[in-house]
Amino acid sequence: MAYIFTARIACGFDDPDQDDCMMAGVAESDDEGGFSLLFMCDFEEPDAQEVSLEMDTHCLVTPDQCTAYGCVREVELDGEVLRVTLDPSSLDALGLTDPVVEALLRAPAADVARMREVLPRVLAYGRPRARPQLINL
Repeated sequence: MAYIFTARIACGFDDPDQDDCMMAGVAESDDEGGFSLLFMCDFEEPDAQEVSLEMDTHCLVTPDQCTAYGCVREVELDGEVLRVTLDPSSLDALGLTDPVVEALLRAPAADVARMREVLPRVLAYGRPRARPQLINL
């Protein structure tokens, strides 16, 4: 059964002069107690060490800083529901039990628009075989 939550926060950051990395995400709240999905990648192309460690792709961070690289298989926006399908092998690293996470988007429209603009670029980062099979935003 999918993990379902209401996202009251959405974001998209992509300014290399102000941000440490490119990031898009959704969260229940702005405190550490709520559930969140943060999709990130570097601004620069992956270096040799990142390639050797298979960190040459997007990463996904869930609460408690649980992190997996190249784990997003599909992202789809259906009305107000953002559905993310993950590689089942990443679930332990992410602290999740189901590969499908659905966020009911209740964030301000401008913030959702920013997230929709930045997220496809984050997921297109790095090695092609780790990119999602479907991005429908």
